[in-house]
Amino acid sequence: MQQAGASGSDTEVTWEDQQNINKFGRLNNRFHELEDEIKMAKETNDNLEVASNEVILTDDDIVRFQIGEVFAHVPKEEVESRIEEMQEGTSKILEKLEEEKESIIVEMAELKKILYGKFKDSINLEED
Repeated sequence: MQQAGASGSDTEVTWEDQQNINKFGRLNNRFHELEDEIKMAKETNDNLEVASNEVILTDDDIVRFQIGEVFAHVPKEEVESRIEEMQEGTSKILEKLEEEKESIIVEMAELKKILYGKFKDSINLEED
């Protein structure tokens, strides 16, 4: 992000403008954090889906299941139940992250309107 002055504009940057610029920067940083968190949550969901399918396909009644850093022998039905709970939890987290991302996109768009409306080409809020 650049600030006024690069193109010779005489537009003064007020305290409120600076707050909007700072807020945009914070939102942009959070947006990128959310993208990473969403990617990780989707990967977790995919891995849980694969694990669930593997458990369904096994003929064993007892399955090795990782708990923390160790593997335990757990009844197949319990493993299926635990994986299902983990999938539900990850899906809820993913939904909340997506909602927050959408909210940030709206906020950033509003700030862009305000800042570009005032500074025009003297400010760059786009990423390279």
